[in-house]
Amino acid sequence: MIRILKYSFFDLMRSRWTIVYCAFYGILTLALFGLNSDISKVIITLMNIVLTLVPLIAMIFGVIFYYNSREFVELLLAQPIKRKEIFIGQYLGVAFSLSLSLLIGLGIPFIFYGILSSTEIFNYLTLLLVGVMLSMIFAGIGFLIALKYQNKIKGFGIAIFTWLFMAIIYDGLFLLLLAIYRDYPLEQFSLFAAVLNPIDLSRILILMKLDISALMGYTGAVFQKFLGSQLGMTIAFATLLMWVIIPVSGINYISKRKDF
Repeated sequence: MIRILKYSFFDLMRSRWTIVYCAFYGILTLALFGLNSDISKVIITLMNIVLTLVPLIAMIFGVIFYYNSREFVELLLAQPIKRKEIFIGQYLGVAFSLSLSLLIGLGIPFIFYGILSSTEIFNYLTLLLVGVMLSMIFAGIGFLIALKYQNKIKGFGIAIFTWLFMAIIYDGLFLLLLAIYRDYPLEQFSLFAAVLNPIDLSRILILMKLDISALMGYTGAVFQKFLGSQLGMTIAFATLLMWVIIPVSGINYISKRKDF
């Protein structure tokens, strides 16, 4: 698994698309600092961008990498190597390369503008941590979708719809339910609904760390009211870890039973 991980990782790090992905965040962060030198405002702006783009790009990368390496996978399957080692090794290579690109792209500009001596360093580290977690979660979901569906068009379509549902449609349906059943106590339902969407959960985690009650929304306010800021952050982080484990378990399950 380590050898496959290293091969996938270094293969992707040499890819021009990974370099473009890294450079995009670097240029974007520098541009934001050029418009506003307030580190806290730059972090808030990047939060909205990271929560939208990281899941999309991670999922697309996961799908593309699997489809492009399918012949290589078939060659490896003919060798005395466990399927789990092949597919999880490839997934980790994709997830780690995307995470490193994100860290470099967001890290260099912030270091240049003095984040290491700033009081906002812990908020910044929370943003990086959430970005890495989302990269791992959605790269795993994308890899899982591609592993499940051999048809490339169908796989890409399901991946795009999954991102669209979690990033946009889910919030709309959630707000609609809150409006319809506004006369009922919905606190527990709100907590449960937030846990089911890693993007919403990541947003709550960052906003609770920034302590911006005006931007927190209904679910964030419920987290802070019933769980407290520290306990709420711990539960949100633990749930994100579970979201990382779920796609990995799915990859392991499907790879053992799929006929290649």
